[in-house]
Formats: sequence, C-alpha cells, structure tokens
Amino acid sequence: MSRVKEKLKWLTEAEDTNVTGATHVRLRLVYIDWVSALKVSFLIGVVQAVIIIVATAVLNVVIVQTHLFDAASAVIGTVIGNSAFDVSSLTNFGQAIAFAFAIGILNLVIITVMGALTAIIYNVIAKITGGIKIGFSNK
Repeated sequence: MSRVKEKLKWLTEAEDTNVTGATHVRLRLVYIDWVSALKVSFLIGVVQAVIIIVATAVLNVVIVQTHLFDAASAVIGTVIGNSAFDVSSLTNFGQAIAFAFAIGILNLVIITVMGALTAIIYNVIAKITGGIKIGFSNK
C-alpha cells in the first residue's frame, strides 16, 4: 500500500471500525488568554445587542399591527374604571427601540467584562487544580 493511501486510510473506513492508526491525545487546558476571551465575549455581546434591537422592532410592529395595544387598553380601562386609558400613548416605536438599544449596550458591557473575568478566574483555578483534561483524536 502506498504511503498516501496509508495516511488517508482512516478517511475511507466506516465509523464503527477500529482504526489502528488513530491517535488519541489527552491535553490539559491550563491557561486562557484573557484578551482573547475579551474579544470573543465582545463579539457575543454585539450579536446579542443586535438580536435584542431587531426582536424589539419586530415585536413592536407585530403588536401594533395586531391591535394588541387596543385590546390591552380596553382591559386596563375596565379594570381601573377609566375608559379613556390608552396603552399606545405610553410608548411609541422610537422609544421602544431606544430602550432596546440602551439595554443592548448595557448587556454588551456586562457580557464583555464577564468574559474577561471568567478567563482570569479560570486561570487562577487552573493554577490551583492543574486545569481540565481534554481528549482529542484524529478519527
């Protein structure tokens, strides 16, 4: 058998067969770079902020188009005894998006800081305990 065929043999064999050439490696995760964790958590925070803003916009449009504000106004008006109560006068689309933007930015900052702190805390714990063992295989 040629050398290339031997190296690529594990690609062509079925999952349930035992490959004699498979290599298993056990490594320890003993350090996480806090700057890398900061970058990743920042990107996660940006994604969640965009999701919050888009979800708020979609929900606001759906609620307005299905006249749920009118139904809520009628229910609240009968409960408090004021038939002129209007829920839609309390907020509008711009206010809802501005509030979602503020919450998204606040969450972005919190997620970013928590990502870096988690990496720092893990590094301290890994120094004490020796880290986490992780197994890898080429199959």
